[in-house]
Amino acid sequence: MNLRQVFVSVLMFGVAGLLLFMYLQVWIEEQHTESGEKLQQQIINQDFTLPTPGMLRRAAWSRSTPPGLSKHEMAIFGGRHWWSKADPFGVVAASLVSQLSDQQKMSKSPLRWLKGVYLPPALHPLNKTLVKGGKWKDVDSTQEKRRSFLHDFCKKYNSRKKLQTHLVHLVSRIYVEDRHKVLYCEVPKAGCSNWKRVLMVLNGLATSAHNISHDDVHYGKHLKKLDSYDLKGIYTRLNTYTKAIFVRDPMERLVSAFRDKFEHPNSYYHPVFGKAIIKKYRHNANEEALKTGSGVKFKEFIQYLLDSHRPVGMDIHWEQVSKLCYPCLINYDFIGKFETLEEDANYFLQLVDAPAELKFPKFKDRHSSDERTSAEVVRQYLKELSKEERQLIYDFYYLDYLMFNYTSPIV
Repeated sequence: MNLRQVFVSVLMFGVAGLLLFMYLQVWIEEQHTESGEKLQQQIINQDFTLPTPGMLRRAAWSRSTPPGLSKHEMAIFGGRHWWSKADPFGVVAASLVSQLSDQQKMSKSPLRWLKGVYLPPALHPLNKTLVKGGKWKDVDSTQEKRRSFLHDFCKKYNSRKKLQTHLVHLVSRIYVEDRHKVLYCEVPKAGCSNWKRVLMVLNGLATSAHNISHDDVHYGKHLKKLDSYDLKGIYTRLNTYTKAIFVRDPMERLVSAFRDKFEHPNSYYHPVFGKAIIKKYRHNANEEALKTGSGVKFKEFIQYLLDSHRPVGMDIHWEQVSKLCYPCLINYDFIGKFETLEEDANYFLQLVDAPAELKFPKFKDRHSSDERTSAEVVRQYLKELSKEERQLIYDFYYLDYLMFNYTSPIV
């Protein structure tokens, strides 16, 4: 072998060694990153049990050990941390962090700070020092009962069905107002438009809620959502901000959504949802209806809602609150209801030290000449359905009924 051949051979071995080294380095980094991501996903994917309608009809039951922890682990954590029973999410997070090696805890993983960051307890006391006057006594009493009820419900029931979703998705409907440290989970058809107007005023983006148009509220992109922050920013705000959710009787909310989206001209819901609904559920539909998607009937809409093979997906306006805001995973400090919207909202504004002149708007966001969707209006719509369909709607929203202590409808 001559000198040139020796040189070429050495060069080839050197290049091969360099490539192998680079590959191994990339592989190690990928494995490290994946371990962090898997840990985070494992936190979200723990078993959280919620009752099915059949379970509730048969008997109520509960388990003393949170899902994902053995009784031995429960004993270890139970005596050491305030969230051991009140916050199963925090317990699971702590359990997983405890399994990390020291090297993993000190690494650049986005979860390196997780050990000291947990969601607050479900019944974290509200700071009421800023509430002025005695007129809020009844509202405060009602609020504490709602908080206690939801806390007890979530503590009592857990689900073997895993939540296959990322933490960022859990908070994707939550709006952030940093000045007054407010988190608001948007529930459409439960006063959300006016709530977003209030958040804009609190954030200094407007001087009055009455001067903000519908398009600015929903399409202006003026407010930040919690999922726009990094993981640490999300946890920090969940731990320190006042978290609010406003809900509504599920049947009223459903009928309100149908009236808003299908009984008025709409450039999105008619061509996207209306055309698909008419095509699948209306026999002998005429060409005009198939072309425009206008004129969807309530019974057709309900057929779509209850169909496990829907021609189009779900929409936030009729999605369950349990899937929009995850009330048993995110411990909301304040639970308002549409039925007492004005007094609940104004009490909440006092709690967060809002400007004295800011009051929750009373006006109807759109279709102001229409009668508000009330219990009587709902009854008229339900007459179009069979008893079986009414029962299936209740079953569809049963968690929302139970979590927020709404009376089940007469079906």
